[in-house]
Amino acid sequence: MAKTSPRLKARLRRKQHIRKHISGTTERPRMAVFRSSKHIYVQIIDDEQGNTIAAASSLISEIKSKAGDFKDKKAVAKEVGRIIAQRAKEKGIDAVAFDRSGYLYHGRVSALADAAREVGLEF
Repeated sequence: MAKTSPRLKARLRRKQHIRKHISGTTERPRMAVFRSSKHIYVQIIDDEQGNTIAAASSLISEIKSKAGDFKDKKAVAKEVGRIIAQRAKEKGIDAVAFDRSGYLYHGRVSALADAAREVGLEF
């Protein structure tokens, strides 16, 4: 059995606390963020229906083709935020509940959120 680090345990504890209070509805779905060491993933989820409405990550072809244009992972997160907001707007979603999944709201997570707000997504 693999040991979990104290940092991971703390994040999972924060995530559970956040998920007790945040739930996605049809009118205001949940925007869930997952951040790995190399990539960032985001989904817009309707928890009532159990559907993923839109998704984007740093692995999609739109971003991979422009990989040399980005200076760092924060710039990639901004582009992912712009793409997810555009996809949400196409589906008719204007407001979401932001689920940072226990990650601290700085760095790549805040860059993604700020870029989504710039396109017009409300949190």
